[in-house]
Amino acid sequence: MKIIYIVKCLLLASNMCSAFVIQTPLHSLSCHKRYIHTKMIENNQNKKKNIFPISWTQRSDVEGLGKKQLMLFDIPATPEIWAISLVYFAQGLLGISRLALSFYYKDTLHLTPVDMTMIGSISVIPWVIKPLYGFISDTFPLFGYKRKSYLVISGLMGAISWKLLSIFDNILMSGGVSTDFNSIAYSVFLVSLSSLGLAFSDVLVDAIVVSKSRDQDQSGSLQSICWSATSIGGLMSAYFSGYLLQNYGSSFVFGLTSVIPLIMTVSAALIEEKKIDIVHSQQTISKLFTSQTKKTFDIISQKSILFPLLFLVIWNATPSAGSAFFYFQTNVLGFQPEFFGRLGLISSISSLVGIVLYNQKFKHVPLRTIFKWSCILGTVLGTTPLLLVMHINRLIGIPDTWFAVIDDIVLSIFGQITFMPIMILAAKMCPPGTEAMLYAAIMSSNNLSGSVSKILGGFLMKSMQITDHDFTNLPLLMTITNLSGLIPLLFLHYVPRESEGPRESEDNSDESSEKDKKD
Repeated sequence: MKIIYIVKCLLLASNMCSAFVIQTPLHSLSCHKRYIHTKMIENNQNKKKNIFPISWTQRSDVEGLGKKQLMLFDIPATPEIWAISLVYFAQGLLGISRLALSFYYKDTLHLTPVDMTMIGSISVIPWVIKPLYGFISDTFPLFGYKRKSYLVISGLMGAISWKLLSIFDNILMSGGVSTDFNSIAYSVFLVSLSSLGLAFSDVLVDAIVVSKSRDQDQSGSLQSICWSATSIGGLMSAYFSGYLLQNYGSSFVFGLTSVIPLIMTVSAALIEEKKIDIVHSQQTISKLFTSQTKKTFDIISQKSILFPLLFLVIWNATPSAGSAFFYFQTNVLGFQPEFFGRLGLISSISSLVGIVLYNQKFKHVPLRTIFKWSCILGTVLGTTPLLLVMHINRLIGIPDTWFAVIDDIVLSIFGQITFMPIMILAAKMCPPGTEAMLYAAIMSSNNLSGSVSKILGGFLMKSMQITDHDFTNLPLLMTITNLSGLIPLLFLHYVPRESEGPRESEDNSDESSEKDKKD
């Protein structure tokens, strides 16, 4: 029964992703590559698409005349397409270690909620410097390749770091090494190294997809393949993460995770890339780096881009209480790893539902309107976990587990609907010709603000003396972090009007800001 249940969930994920990306040419989750979607509406009108994600068709080329060709979202399933799908699938599957890592920090390293929050902000650093990976890959071809060689190294980097963490976890559990500062530092180093490999591979595969998406007619289908593969991997990891952790332990999960990045390494052999022989002088590299940095800085300095970016940073930088709430769920409510795994699966499916709802109901709503009500409704819905913390759910006869499931479904759907406008606003900020470079810089700022959110939450936990066993002030902490979600409303006028974009002049942007303030 469990296998049938999982298969149904995976098919649901695939259909949801295909429905979302194909039907949403401009407001899709991959809208940061907006320049590959500009003609999808026309193409969809002029060409009849297969409604099924997997199909067979007759080959029209001379060599394969009369033979059938497997199609994925109307794209021939070539070895390179399978390679791209496997890389995205592996990225989604790597989430299998997330829950094990949280329990490893909590039960093996004996970290406090504050410590876990601070460490979480450190492991985000590799995602903050993503534009640097693109520059390195473009400027320094390794063994004659800009993508394949680095993808191999990224996979090996992730595999080695997770395997070392698995070995070290076994040593700690056996008492061979004491749990001290050096043990914590070594663990954080290995986790950060794995994050570096994943972030680098993400930049590389995105670059490959962008280069293949120049064909306007296939761009939406290719994005469907990517997001479907990621979602299927994410759903599988969400379900099995809790079961494997509870029955086999964190060391086993880390060891299993070490195999997943090797999928990226093997997939690199299937990537079609011409070998080049370019050796830049030190002076040329310096000029290229200076030129790229100056170009990015000049673009971001424009008010039409700087102000919306400031809004996104503030939106994501408000403090969070995630670690403290996790400790409360495990130490007070007694939630087990397998339950967290099921909760993660439910959350993933709910997020896909949120994607579909946004695509069908909210994609034409102005961004300012969505951000406004997201702040207000998010603050209202954000109070529901307080009912769990204060055990009010028990007074009305709802068990903790059922309340957590219902609450997670609602918050996941709403959170995904809220997340979509962030992607759209980031796309609107990118002038034509600088999409990839500027979007990477914007997402790096977004990741940095997320790290700031964790640090601010950590300081609040410490000032309120919240520990792994003392949750007296947890309701106050959650109230403060929840109300901080209203702060972005003060900067809502920084979000451009629907008719405005990065091509508008700064004068128009200034006039818009003045009008919004009067309104």
